[in-house]
Amino acid sequence: MSEKQTLGFQAEVKQLLQLMIHSLYSNKEIFLRELISNASDASDKLRFEAINNASLFENDPELQIQVSFDKEARTITIADNGIGMSKADAIEHLGTIAKSGTKEFFGKLSGDQQKDAAMIGQFGVGFYSGFIVADRITVETRRAGLPADQAVRWESEGAGDFSVEDIVKEGRGTSITLHLREGEDEFLSAWKLKSVIRTYSDHISLPIKMQKEEWDEEKKEQVLKDELETINQASALWARSKSEITPEQYDEFYKHVSHDYSAPLTHTHNRVEGRSEYTQLLYIPARAPFDMWDRNKRGGIKLYVKRVFIMDDAEQLMPVYLRFVKGVIDSNDLPLNVSREILQESRDIKAIREGSTKRVLGMLEDLANADGDDAKEKQDKYATFWKEFGQVLKEGVGEDNANKERIAKLLRFASTHNDSDAQNVSLADYLSRAKEGQDKIYYVTAESYATAKNSPHLEIFRKKGVEVLLLTDRVDEWMLSFLNDFEGKELASVAKGGLDLGELEDEAEKKQHEETQTEFKDLVEKMKAALTDKAKDVRVTFRLTDSPACLVADEHDLSGNLARMLKAAGQSAPESKPILEVNPDHPLVQKLKYEVNKFDDWSHILFDQALLAEGGNLSDPSAFVKRLNEMLLSK
Repeated sequence: MSEKQTLGFQAEVKQLLQLMIHSLYSNKEIFLRELISNASDASDKLRFEAINNASLFENDPELQIQVSFDKEARTITIADNGIGMSKADAIEHLGTIAKSGTKEFFGKLSGDQQKDAAMIGQFGVGFYSGFIVADRITVETRRAGLPADQAVRWESEGAGDFSVEDIVKEGRGTSITLHLREGEDEFLSAWKLKSVIRTYSDHISLPIKMQKEEWDEEKKEQVLKDELETINQASALWARSKSEITPEQYDEFYKHVSHDYSAPLTHTHNRVEGRSEYTQLLYIPARAPFDMWDRNKRGGIKLYVKRVFIMDDAEQLMPVYLRFVKGVIDSNDLPLNVSREILQESRDIKAIREGSTKRVLGMLEDLANADGDDAKEKQDKYATFWKEFGQVLKEGVGEDNANKERIAKLLRFASTHNDSDAQNVSLADYLSRAKEGQDKIYYVTAESYATAKNSPHLEIFRKKGVEVLLLTDRVDEWMLSFLNDFEGKELASVAKGGLDLGELEDEAEKKQHEETQTEFKDLVEKMKAALTDKAKDVRVTFRLTDSPACLVADEHDLSGNLARMLKAAGQSAPESKPILEVNPDHPLVQKLKYEVNKFDDWSHILFDQALLAEGGNLSDPSAFVKRLNEMLLSK
């Protein structure tokens, strides 16, 4: 036997323990759900490892979870005969958080207890929830396959450190004993524990057992018997008929597989038959996880084969742009010893992936296009989904060509039709309001809603009452390279290429524009010469009504917004100069026709103003200020 070692918690664990105790105290019961969920996972892992090494079952093949309590000692014990932990495992898993994204997780905590509680759940650290009700936790565990004398006792009061020591433990698996804080005696009751288990853990596929109770006439109270009874249904929830499952049970199972403390927005539960037979239970969460933008993070789907757990986060079962989906897929066809490598090559997996992708898109369509009595509720849920996951779904336009049209119908944008930055306009909505003769869907991209809304490029569209989509998500520019049209209408940037309003312009306007271009031909040539280092071209424009000038990108060049985004991300972008367009009706431009001494300075000021108006950065701000000051003082 080794001596007891005392080790310090990782700094993040200390911080997490404080958050756990204070943020989750209003929902104390979840500690039992979390510890039972961990016990279930440990049994799943044993079952999986035992596929190739049946000796891990030792002489105890019946997997189960036992919950017991001791009124006198004021303890609750959750015990399983799952995979168990070695001493190194206990130190690593119970003393540190080895997850990637730890820094981002703590950086996103707001101090709002309710929001932080949801974040804690998503981080998947349910073991520490025991400290909500306990001031000391004792863990005794032995990994399956190790001898009895290589078990370990881990103990902590949830402060700065924990102790570990070697012990002898005949049975494999883990028992967690909670030494309750003062005032938590309500949990020292069989009725209370059974009630919590049936509420939160009825879906667990293993039997959860407790000692039976019977009435003792002499003592006038319930007393525990040696005989055990199963508290939960002990069957895989997804394997049950939908008619047997309540909405509450669906929600609790979601919390089990996702470690989220909030209910999901919606779910789909189906048995698929045909060339590939499988069951899917898939959920759309109501809140994005802290690591949503880690595209290397594996997906949220647990893979089972004939009810046997195979792996967590089977990313081959769902495309990357649907990485927010949580749930379970249980195949009848895959081999039990399936590996990640086999999954990549499997035709069955390809069929499951395609079928599951369609189911998820169908769920989203059901929310987005709802009608009937529950339409408002469903549409509100879709608005929540879009706010949390819309940018991720946009990735699908470029990644999933087979479903591009379905995804395009689910997209939502801000637009000049509304007075807010809410992204609630679909492409179909836009087309329903299109002007007679309008053959394009117009959009502008910018770094922020304010910049997009105030873009000078919108002036002629406002004048003619033509709606423009305001795109401000970082993924938009990339998405638009794959989304060229919708229902036969081209998507056109108002800030790229020449202005072509098609039938929105009458013949009289076109004739007048030709005459104006001839009138300003000399001015344009002089400005080109003055701005040869900055502008690719200078031309007269009729897209402006109030501003003197604007910048546009040539038809096949990167937009100014995309070039700035790439530069900010430290990536190289092809060098291309913008085109300066000037408004012939603006007093500054008309005055410039007759300017002799300060012509070049005025030209540079117009260019720099146009760059600032679209959210760009001046290459030489001091030169701009100097020119502007000289102009102001010369008057």
